[in-house]
Amino acid sequence: MRQNLHRAGIVAALLSTLLALLFVGCTPLVREPSPEHGAGPAEFPERDYRQTAAQGQAVYRVDAAQSLVAIEVRRAGSLARLGHDHIVASHAVTGFVAPRQGRADLYVELARLTVDEAALRAEAGFETQPSASDIEGTRANMLEKVLESSRFPFALIAVTGVDAGQRSATLAVTLTLHGNTRTLQVPAEVEVDADRLNVAGRFAFEQTDFGITPYSLLGGAIAVRNEVDLHFRIVARRVRP
Repeated sequence: MRQNLHRAGIVAALLSTLLALLFVGCTPLVREPSPEHGAGPAEFPERDYRQTAAQGQAVYRVDAAQSLVAIEVRRAGSLARLGHDHIVASHAVTGFVAPRQGRADLYVELARLTVDEAALRAEAGFETQPSASDIEGTRANMLEKVLESSRFPFALIAVTGVDAGQRSATLAVTLTLHGNTRTLQVPAEVEVDADRLNVAGRFAFEQTDFGITPYSLLGGAIAVRNEVDLHFRIVARRVRP
C-alpha cells in the first residue's frame, strides 16, 4: 500500500513538472517597466520626405489610427494541440509615401505591438482564445526572447515600386528586423487620390531569414512554425506644406 502511494506521488510530481514546462511559454514574466515611447530610429529619412513636400511634390504621411500590420504565427509540433495560434499586430505604424518618387519608408516600434486581440483572432479564423495571462506571457516571451526588442527596438520597412498610376503593383519591400535585412517582392493593391493613399497586401516570410529562432519547447513538441504570414493595410494622408 505504501509503495503504491509512493509511486502515485512520484507520478503526480512528474505530471506537475511536465504541465509547468508545457505552459511556460504562456506564463507572465517579471519585467522592468518599459521606457516611454520616444523618437523613432535615427536612420529614418523623415527629413527627406518633408523637404520633398516643401518642394511641392505629393507626400503622404501614414495615418496610424487607420493602418494595420498584422502577423499570423501558427503552432506546430507533435503537441501543437496544447498551444495556440497567435496574431501579432501594430496599430502604430509610422512613415511616409512619395508616389512620384515611387518610394515609401515606414517603421514599427516593437514595444507597442499587441498580441491576440480578439477581433483579429476571429478575422484570422482562429478557433481558440487564450486567457489574459497567456497573452501577456506570449507577448513577454516574444519581445524578450524571440525579437530581443531591447537590442532591436524597431522594424524598418523601405518600399520601392509605388506607382500611383497602377492599382495592382508588385512592391520591392526591404524589411529590416532583428538586425537583418531582406528584400521581398510583395503584390499589393494601391489607391491614390489628391488627399489619401491606401496600400494593402499580404506576404509570407521565414523567421530564420532574419536570424530569429522560432519559439519551441520540449525539443520542438510545442513550437511555432518558421513561416509566418504578414498582411497590411496602410492608409496615408497628404502632407500640406
